[in-house]
Amino acid sequence: MNILVTGANGQLGNEIRRRSVGCSHHFTFTDVAELDITDAAAVLEMASNTKAEFIINCAAYTNVDKAEDDEQTAHLINCTATANLAAAAKQVGATLIHVSTDYVFDGCGCTPYTEEAAVAPTGAYGRTKLAGEQAVAESGCKHIIIRTAWLYSPFGRNFVKTMRTLTAEREHLQVVFDQVGSPTYAGDLADAILHIVEGGTREAYGTYHYSNEGVCSWYDFAKEICEMSGNACEIRPCHSNEFPSKVARPHYSVLDKTKIKTTFGISIPHWKESLAVCIKELNEQ
Repeated sequence: MNILVTGANGQLGNEIRRRSVGCSHHFTFTDVAELDITDAAAVLEMASNTKAEFIINCAAYTNVDKAEDDEQTAHLINCTATANLAAAAKQVGATLIHVSTDYVFDGCGCTPYTEEAAVAPTGAYGRTKLAGEQAVAESGCKHIIIRTAWLYSPFGRNFVKTMRTLTAEREHLQVVFDQVGSPTYAGDLADAILHIVEGGTREAYGTYHYSNEGVCSWYDFAKEICEMSGNACEIRPCHSNEFPSKVARPHYSVLDKTKIKTTFGISIPHWKESLAVCIKELNEQ
């Protein structure tokens, strides 16, 4: 099977790359240096040349605050480029697996969001990611959209790596306790995506949710990161309004994973189990 991966240098792309070693399928990993996904002709040429049967789109503009000042660029990457991938997938007969976000919701709920829950993004990042989802759905290509949240890994910049550094350097730290969600280890999401690819999707196209099991606040998450890392920093809970932001971050972004588990037979680890796996790897680096 021929699989084209975009955004291969990001957290999820790197985890898929690691899992491709020794795999019988043929992967083509691209990032901006190899493929400008905002160039429709280049995307179609790459999909055709690689005879792509699956296109896994891990590329995204993810800087939530910067998106408020530069929504045009965020839209170009999160929507226009995604539309290019969807159009190419349709033309070559490939299935597009596109990764989206909990930010398509307003975060005002109190029960886990299902795939059918009303979308209402509150900022530029969420708007552009939702526009990308809509572009995929309207393209007519075979597709699977996977919304995820609170992504972390040993790669790049993320909350886990930042907290490991800060809790090692400081005696005290404040972290918000009024934003609740489910962390997602990028390695687990990569495994889920490849499991779906291996199953040929059974034509179960549509939108799905994936994060690790369990629920916590950023404060709870930070406490666990600190303890697993062996750091002695005192972490204190605080309110979101003590850290003013250009965009309203979701206060509740727990995703209901029932659909992806039942459709594809996927077992999802608890966030603490997966965090321990990631911390162990970071300690060994």
